[in-house]
Amino acid sequence: MPREEAWKRYRTVLWTGLGLVLLVTYFSLTHGVMEMTARDVLKTLLRIDPVRRYDLLILEFRLPRIVTAGLVGAALGVAGAAIQGIIRNGLADPGILGINSGAGVGIVTYIVFFQEKIAGTGWLAVMAMPFCGLMGGLGAALLIYYLARQNGRLDPQRLLLTGIAVSSGLGAVILYVTLKMSSGDFQMAAIWLAGSVDKANWRQLAALLPWLGILIPLLIRKAQLLDVFQLEESSVRSLGVAAEKEKAFFLLSAVGLVGACVSVAGGIGFVGLIAPHMARRLAGIAHRRMIPVSGMLGMLLVISADWIARTLFAPAEIAVGIIISLIGAPYFIYLLFTAKA
Repeated sequence: MPREEAWKRYRTVLWTGLGLVLLVTYFSLTHGVMEMTARDVLKTLLRIDPVRRYDLLILEFRLPRIVTAGLVGAALGVAGAAIQGIIRNGLADPGILGINSGAGVGIVTYIVFFQEKIAGTGWLAVMAMPFCGLMGGLGAALLIYYLARQNGRLDPQRLLLTGIAVSSGLGAVILYVTLKMSSGDFQMAAIWLAGSVDKANWRQLAALLPWLGILIPLLIRKAQLLDVFQLEESSVRSLGVAAEKEKAFFLLSAVGLVGACVSVAGGIGFVGLIAPHMARRLAGIAHRRMIPVSGMLGMLLVISADWIARTLFAPAEIAVGIIISLIGAPYFIYLLFTAKA
């Protein structure tokens, strides 16, 4: 495909996707247990004759939830694209590589040992959970990175297999710790493990923004290096690229994104698998175009899944992670059969 045509297609896909995001956001704002009109929503957002119950519904419940779902989806889509680019495997996903489980260990550790001690300390309490999730994901990533190295280099297939093994082990640790929790903490951990944004608020959103605001632009800026990594190792070295250093950068950046997302929304899987695949088909294999589209598709996927989770059996709710898993598991099987073919 000619370069100009590829960029034209990229812009078309991106703007169409953003239009769909706005459309789903509109339905999510106006539909639910309590229905609202578009006029009511606009008047509430623009502060024209504000109504207390609409302020509470839109500004304290629905809007923080939608914005959080969108940012989490975008971050997971970008992280998944980066990880797939590093290890040259389209079946890779932050959850499969153990990053979700590592962040999960950090979160349950926070709930058991630190939550009561720092409760009521304002921003410290808000920032502590994302920090623990980040440290857990970083620790898991460093362990996987160390075990996956062979002859001083990162072996992509070894990284995938090591990630699966470490993820299983850390999953057992999470299960053991949650079984030792009090009933209240266990319920909180169970909701988190399923993946949910129903407790999203503006403070959690503020804790999430620094990670996304720094790491996503950095990954997009260096996206062309992921195209280079699709070549053979000898070809990469001949181009003068510090391959191991750059791979470590991409891996740790993806870990930072996933750790921050897990701390806010729990273990939402498959977004980092589905979004890059769809982005590749829509925008092509060039990572400079594919990564932003993957983030946009991740945003659309999580916002849509959250809307379905909130309205399908209203007033009861389903965890957003369950809805995405119902989509992601068949898609993963489809990719396996496609790969065999």
